Amino acid sequence: MRILRGMVDPILKSPSSRFDKLYSDTGRPSIPLEQLLRTFLVQILYTIRSERLLMEELDYNLLFRWFVGSPVDDAV
Repeated sequence: MRILRGMVDPILKSPSSRFDKLYSDTGRPSIPLEQLLRTFLVQILYTIRSERLLMEELDYNLLFRWFVGSPVDDAV
């Protein structure tokens, strides 16, 4: 996962500034695009069948949280 994160970080940093402009300042805060893409990458690599199971795994597995960039104390 460390090697993969090292490869993914530069790729996901480049579109970040372009997408930041599209987020609204009002309403419910959006989930950062980088976190969504990392989460779906975990789902694909670990063949997690559904998004519900993926959320359970993110709640349980600290390695997945680290890869996605989600703080340990935050709710999934």
